[in-house]
Amino acid sequence: MTGPAPRFERPADVVRRLGEVQYLADERIGTTVYLADRLGKPVLVEGPAGTGKTELAKAVAAITGSRLIRLQCHEGLDEAKALYEWDYRKQLLALQLERGGDGGPPEWGEVAAGIFSEPFLLERPLLAAIRADDPVVLLIDEVDRVEVETEALFLEVLAEHQVSIPELGTMHARQVPFVVLTSNDTRALSEALKRRCLYLHLDYPTLERERAIVLAKVPGISEHLADEVARIVASLRSLELEKRPSISETLDWAQALVLLEIDRLDATSAAGTLNLLLKHRGDLEAAAAALEGVAR
Repeated sequence: MTGPAPRFERPADVVRRLGEVQYLADERIGTTVYLADRLGKPVLVEGPAGTGKTELAKAVAAITGSRLIRLQCHEGLDEAKALYEWDYRKQLLALQLERGGDGGPPEWGEVAAGIFSEPFLLERPLLAAIRADDPVVLLIDEVDRVEVETEALFLEVLAEHQVSIPELGTMHARQVPFVVLTSNDTRALSEALKRRCLYLHLDYPTLERERAIVLAKVPGISEHLADEVARIVASLRSLELEKRPSISETLDWAQALVLLEIDRLDATSAAGTLNLLLKHRGDLEAAAAALEGVAR
């Protein structure tokens, strides 16, 4: 396994380069990414849905010229989807060819050694990431959606940068990938997993940061409208909602307002487009009731 050259010179370098791909990071994010790179540790990014956790991994891949390998976690995830599995159809074909040969029936040990070998191995995201020759950012997305027991699948990769395959032995990393795990904080993660990671919590952005994100991401929007959008979204997030608006939904709303040629929001124009921000009937009703005092 080769240790990659440092990707960043200092935390400020991380912040600057992330800004170049329109990911507006603060000093805390820059320091965490810098240390994760230098220490060779994964970053566990936790916080509400839609606060830029997944986008951080994509942005790091973009600024480092790395290939992004993503493992989307879900209930029932197992090693066949996360680590590796055997190509059973190819193995069956090989067995049929063996039986059709002229040399008589082979010993099972010889057959097993043949079909449980590299040509029959199907790499899944975790194994593919550590066996890659090119620079890789490994994104383990929404890790809180798997069962606690399933987290054990990740520990060997995260701590030792290796995968143990009974038929082939231990496969060590060719290079250390930059690893980002995300969690929406729907359940407590195991201490064993947390211990192996640097921790970063991302909450909804401040009004000033969200305004800057809108200005950076939405072409043609005025500073005045970006300010109104950020202000209204911040006010809506203070309500008791079933689901608060995410940053991506803020951007969708801002883009829709630009397309509708709305440059100044009032209660009527804001209420008519709230369905881009809120996706539950109760939330829409609560927001509409509060909007008269929010939009000017």
